[in-house]
Amino acid sequence: MLAVFDKSVAKGPDALNSPDPSERVAALKNGFLANHFASVHPGSVTVSLGSSGVMAYSLEKQNPLLPRLFAVVDDIFCMFRGHIENVAILKQQYGLNKAANEGIIVIEAYRTLRDRGPYPPDQVVRDIQGKFAFILYDGSSKATFIASDAEGNVPFFWGTDAEGHLVLADDEETVKKGCGKSFAPFPKGCFFTSSGGLRSFEHPLNELKPVPRVDSSGHVCGANFSVDVDAKKESAGMKKVGSAANWSSQY
Repeated sequence: MLAVFDKSVAKGPDALNSPDPSERVAALKNGFLANHFASVHPGSVTVSLGSSGVMAYSLEKQNPLLPRLFAVVDDIFCMFRGHIENVAILKQQYGLNKAANEGIIVIEAYRTLRDRGPYPPDQVVRDIQGKFAFILYDGSSKATFIASDAEGNVPFFWGTDAEGHLVLADDEETVKKGCGKSFAPFPKGCFFTSSGGLRSFEHPLNELKPVPRVDSSGHVCGANFSVDVDAKKESAGMKKVGSAANWSSQY
């Protein structure tokens, strides 16, 4: 799976940018990275998000233990890889029918947060038990919601391209193609939102600190992020403003 979001929609942490700008390209220009993805994955599907970016996915050559899913509900797009162990509990919690898959569950969890939920997003992600990584985009509010499980069981990478756009994929080489050395594994146990940035859902009151990644040649390649046990931040709950409230503007 691949997503490239315009920097006006989702701006990655500055620490992802390598001091070495070589090899980075304009991932959205002329559909460069989406076209590359399609060439590597024949039969893949590309979804244009207009000026916000692009998403693409392929169901070929899947790992049966970590399958890929794609779901769309009311202009909310979700790419999901992995599996949720407590599916039945979450379906009941969100009032979903038995046919709902993991992608639909994530979309409904997001919609509950956006429209009605008085509880924080870290709790919602923490409630999802299993091995997973997902990328969600809300076309109505131009917001993103991205997460990886606490153990980092699903391959998941992110980076910034030459124009500062955010690139995410479950394939390291795809991210490198667009971001050069400005890439890193997506931090396990964390989630990212357009307005709130990167947070740990296991330790939501702690700041995350970047740790530069260095390759075998001594070049800095983006950064890993770890919980700073000495730096606390205030809790950022989602205030209930009304049934049509957009939680992302409150977080």
